[in-house]
Amino acid sequence: MDIVIREATPEDAQLLAHLTRACWQDKVAASSSGHHESVERVEQDLQQGGGFVLLVDEEPAGSVRWLPMEADSDTWEMLRMGVLPAFRGTGLSQHLLEAVIHYAQTTGVEELRLGVRVDQPRLLDLYAAYHFELAPELEYSHANPSEPAPNVMRRILKRM
Repeated sequence: MDIVIREATPEDAQLLAHLTRACWQDKVAASSSGHHESVERVEQDLQQGGGFVLLVDEEPAGSVRWLPMEADSDTWEMLRMGVLPAFRGTGLSQHLLEAVIHYAQTTGVEELRLGVRVDQPRLLDLYAAYHFELAPELEYSHANPSEPAPNVMRRILKRM
């Protein structure tokens, strides 16, 4: 299995929107806004922040994005991380997570945050293994207002 993670470009917006919707299908509650991901939203996210595309044997298998916080550009929120069903169970999401952590460290970002849906508590342990800690005092700025507030986790980064 040849695994490549590459930085997403604006030309990848349609691919990332498709990957998000496909990764959310039958995995995330139907009320999640990820099921309605638009190319325009992805283009905006990539313009303001960035993203990665996960390729397995040259086939798109997943993606992740990040956005700097409005009040603090040295803090990024990760969003829309997902792996297609055909590629699950092999730890590929960890490659995406590690890629964002490494990229953030090399660009001088001081903190990463992410939101974990309350209906996906098993993900808390995955992120904790990567030194993310629960931060109940924080709000996830990309939370869906029609959903229960997600658990916010943060990781303070050390400069490389």
